[in-house]
Amino acid sequence: MKDFLTLKKLQRGDQVAIISPSAGLPGLFPWVQDLGLQRLRDNFGLIPKEYPTTRMMGSSLEDRARDVMAAFSDPANKAVFASIGGEDQIKLIKYLDPVVFTANPKPFFGYSDNTHLHNFLWSLGIPSYYGGGIMTEFAFQQQMSDITVKYLNHALFDGGEVAVDVATEFNDIGLNWADQENLQRARVFEPNSGLLWDGERDAEGILWGGCVESLTVQSSTQKYMPSNDELRGTILFIETAEDLPDAWIVEYLLTGFGERGWFDGDVFQAVLVGRPKAWEFDKPNTAEQKAAFKEQQQKTVVSVIREYNQTIPIIQNLDFGHTAPQIALPYGGRARIDSTAQKIFLSY
Repeated sequence: MKDFLTLKKLQRGDQVAIISPSAGLPGLFPWVQDLGLQRLRDNFGLIPKEYPTTRMMGSSLEDRARDVMAAFSDPANKAVFASIGGEDQIKLIKYLDPVVFTANPKPFFGYSDNTHLHNFLWSLGIPSYYGGGIMTEFAFQQQMSDITVKYLNHALFDGGEVAVDVATEFNDIGLNWADQENLQRARVFEPNSGLLWDGERDAEGILWGGCVESLTVQSSTQKYMPSNDELRGTILFIETAEDLPDAWIVEYLLTGFGERGWFDGDVFQAVLVGRPKAWEFDKPNTAEQKAAFKEQQQKTVVSVIREYNQTIPIIQNLDFGHTAPQIALPYGGRARIDSTAQKIFLSY
């Protein structure tokens, strides 16, 4: 099992870096970014420092990589936050110098396309937190979700093992950032159906995974994926992004993992799956269409994994990823699964 550093927790008043390693969307919607930064100050007592490409759409991979390394190398920064995701971060990793990060380890927050930076840090034994985008979670319209705030506080300031909450309601229908008045409007939440639990074994391991779309391209490169030995004794977590991928994409990714032997028993000990986002502005699905989309993905996950392993615990519809509320997962941190009590515990 891979060893990870123990990173120092933050204190209120600490400076944190803000970067956009994937897309400079804060430049198109500065009022959203500004709200996220204000929440970082007011709700968490942290002082944000933005880097040059943070609000620049179309900045080069080299310039973005330079900002990533500058954010980590500055000892005044006690953590690093991504503004948002994107779609080309896989191309950025080759410009990063591993020495910069091993000499200056610190917590990194982000998700979606930031899967690539998480995986890069994971390979160096540096844990991070999958969640907590500035434009998405911190700038959530009207107010941040209580569960989102709770687990960000665990990640930033608290240590120890924490039981995972299950939200009673969720949101995946957005409000248009182009209308600044939407920042003060409340999103529509709907009842949450709870966890989908398949398997009776208990499990424990280090978390590895991320966004299905990012993991798919990452798998195809062969360059940045962990080895079988590095993944031994881990718990896989996956979730899908706002492009609402067809179930066959999830099937192909998991089939690839299965053919690598990762579901055979000594590699992945369990699988955690975030609640699928099932609505987007270009795909405004009805309630019935959303339910069908989620059901198809969830059935596909179980079907593929059970072909390789009949007993590994598979828990779906968790509160992480592209819907709200969002739990910031300790990427490279330990998770424990009690299947008898149907409870999940995360170590921060």
